[in-house]
Parts: sequence; structure tokens; C-alpha cells
Amino acid sequence: MSIEIKQHLKLSQQLVMTPQLQQAIKLLQLSRMELVELVREEMMENPILEDSVETAQEKDRQEDLGGEADGDQKLEAAGETEQRVPEGLEKLDKEPEVKTEGEAVNEIDWENYLDNYTMAPPMPAYRQTGDELPSLEATLTKRTSLFDHLAWQIKLTPMTEDEVGLGLMILGNLDPDGYLRDPPLDEIAADAGVPVEAAEAVLQRIQLLDPVGCGARTLEECLLVQAQHLGIDDDLVLQVIKGHLGNLEKKNYAAISRDLKEPLEEVYEAAKVVMELDPRPGRQYSSDEPHYITPDGYIHKVGDKYFVVPNDDGLPKLKISSFYKTAMSGGAKAREYIQDKLRSAQWLIRSIQQRQRTIVKVTESIIKFQRDFFDKGIAHLKPLILRDVAEDISMHESTISRVTTSKYVHTPQGLFELKYFFNSGISRTDGDEVASEAVKNKIKSIISGEDAKHPHSDQRIVELLKDQNIDIARRTVAKYREQLGILSSSKRKQVF
Repeated sequence: MSIEIKQHLKLSQQLVMTPQLQQAIKLLQLSRMELVELVREEMMENPILEDSVETAQEKDRQEDLGGEADGDQKLEAAGETEQRVPEGLEKLDKEPEVKTEGEAVNEIDWENYLDNYTMAPPMPAYRQTGDELPSLEATLTKRTSLFDHLAWQIKLTPMTEDEVGLGLMILGNLDPDGYLRDPPLDEIAADAGVPVEAAEAVLQRIQLLDPVGCGARTLEECLLVQAQHLGIDDDLVLQVIKGHLGNLEKKNYAAISRDLKEPLEEVYEAAKVVMELDPRPGRQYSSDEPHYITPDGYIHKVGDKYFVVPNDDGLPKLKISSFYKTAMSGGAKAREYIQDKLRSAQWLIRSIQQRQRTIVKVTESIIKFQRDFFDKGIAHLKPLILRDVAEDISMHESTISRVTTSKYVHTPQGLFELKYFFNSGISRTDGDEVASEAVKNKIKSIISGEDAKHPHSDQRIVELLKDQNIDIARRTVAKYREQLGILSSSKRKQVF
């Protein structure tokens, strides 16, 4: 059998992702803030693009300045100016001379202006009163971190330079709650080249700084340091902290009373004291900044109809700069460069416009399926999947997924992510279905209305939901409860 090389013709079809199509898909899945950042970068790289809003504002400012100059000349010619300018300020009051020759750039005689400025008498200073000045909190741009707060105290503590350096190393390894969990203290001491005993002494001094308990390695150590600092010498309280934090978390006071052979009432009083301590002393200096959400669109109700209005505030109003039209005749290379940038700019503008239209189209389809939600609230949210909207507007499911990711809409019921309206269904006893988010809302309302001393168990919640024609398993109730951040019935129970 001989091996031969032959040529064959084969006709086939395949999907080719052009760079323009890749850019359109990328723009579709970007959030609003990411889109603004990308547009700013494109405006820096592509000189053809410009913001029509900024250009109009600059033009208005120039027209205002020109109008003011013309008005001053007319008033001086008519003799209508009654105010006299003091000597020494007469030259300063006038604008510097501007030399205009055709379309040349304005030139200002800065030497004459500076000479007149230095010879003029000093202007009276204006100082605001203390009531008018903003508070210190209003002028802060960054919150004080836990490290900065503790480091400031260490530097004010009478310690040697080596101890201060070791203390800063320890602070650098604290977690956001203020605990020293990793690496261990002996590794920090080895890296600093000091004995473990010296590192332990520095750590004990750190634990007594504000907030008290930072630098502890366990919850037990943290609470004991706080109890010692507050002067709590009750043996029962100390015994509960040292050996019964697990039962205290579960509110199993009977087990604590049985193990310590103490009356149940005294165990209650000791538990109250322990609960006044802070198990996470560093959380008040958390550096988590709030995240602000700008909606991509607004849903307004006019009469019996809902209308979707895209939110264009904050987005640059892109347009093609007219300055480069005259540069097209500057040569072959210049023409080729400008045409390439022009095609890129036009495609970007069209992609952003298509993105806005797609978001509006998907939102209008969601309104069609979730009309009861917009009229009555979360309890009337219906089950909805991406395929339903995709078939309604003749788009692919992947496109709907990209449109609804990190996109928010302001509705009469509040601010929601578009993904919020897509959820699975829970069967009713009458054969109908209800959305999972609506079931979560019902579970939350049931728990909020329960007796704190006799909270509902998950099985009891299942029975209460069945009374509302909602058939759901107990493990599903437990899963939804954990997603809502609600504790179990044993931990929600209030004994005193």
C-alpha cells in the first residue's frame, strides 16, 4: 500500500467570530461601570471619538466669555457704568489683551498681566466661620483601617524600636476580624529573629490596645482578654468561656448547668455577661467600602402600561470629530490612518446603541412575563427561565444571559438585577407553580412573625407553607433559610 498526497475540495459552513462581533459580545456583557471605563479608554486611543456633551459645554463657555466681553464694551461706550474701579486695580479689572489674527490661537500678554498683579494691593481675605466649615468626617476620603489604628497606638506605647517593628509585623498578619490565625506566632518570631517569649510579650500588649482583644488566636482567648480588661472575675463566667462556648452558641444552657453543677438561673446571668463581649473586635474597622449601583434603565408606569427608559446619564455621548475631516487630504498614510480609526469609532458607536436596544428589548419581555410582580410585589413573582425570554424576542439564550448579567433596573417595586426575575418554580398543591424568590419571601415573613421564645422549626415552616398551597420539602426550607442568612430554630430561640 503506497502513501500518496492528494488534494480534495470540500464545501462546508462554519461560524467565524470577526473582531467586530467579538467586540459587540464583549460590550453586551459588560456592566455599566465597566462600559464607561472602556469608552474612556477608547476615547484616549482613538482621536476620532469625542464626547458631544463636553464639546457643547466648552462651546457654551466660549460663547459666554465672548458675550460678557461684548457686553462690557457696549456698556463702556454708552457710558452706563457707574462703578469706579480703585486705583491700582484698574489694570487688573480688565481682561488681558488677546491678540486674534484670523484663526490663530489666542495669545495672552502674560508679562504685562503679572507685572500689574504684583503691583496691585492685596485683596481682603475671607475666612469662613466654624459653623460653615464641613466636619472632619465629611472631608475624609478613606476610612481608618485596623492596621493604621493599632499601629498609631503602638508608636505611642513606650516600647523599643525592635519591639515596635515586631508589633507591626504582628499587625500585618491580623485578619479583618482582628485575629492572628496564620502564620503562627513562632514563625513571626523566627522571621524577626527574636525569642518566642519576647514575641508573646509584645502580642499581649497588642491585645490590650483599642479595640481590646485584637491579636487573639482563638475566640476563647479573645473573650478572656476582654473579660480581664473589664475586671470580670466571676468564676462561672470564666468557666463558660473556657469550656462551654459550643453549648453557649447552641443555647444549651441546661447542659452547661449540668456540667458545672450550677443553678440554671446563674448560668443565664453568666451567659448575659459573655454576650456583652465582642467576638470580632476588628470588624468596626473593616475596610469594605459600600458599592453604589447605577441602574441601566428605568421602568415607569403610565396609566396601565409600563415603559422602559434607558439610563444614558454618565455615559459619554460619542460622536465623530469633525476636525479630522479636513485631514483626510493630508496624504495616503494620513488618509489610511484616519479611515481605520473612523471604522473603529463607527463600529463602537453602533455596538453601544445595539447594546442599549437589546437591554430595553429584554426588559420589555420581562415585564410581559412578570406583570403581576410589577403590579403587586414579590409575592406574585412567577417562575421564569432564559429560554422563555429568548423565544419571545427571537434571540439566543446566551445573549439573554449576557444582557441580564450585572445589569440593574429601577422599578416601582425597587432596584433589582435583571437576573432576579429568572428563578425556578415550586409546585403548589393545586397544580400551579410559584417562584422560588416568592417562597423565600414567605419564609422570611413567617420567621419574622414567630414567637422569639418558641421559634418555628423547619418542619413547622413546611406545614405552614402547605397551608398556603405550597408543597416544599424540609431540606429545601433549610437551604432557603441559609441563603437568607437566617439561623436555625435552636439558635434563634431567646431564653431570657
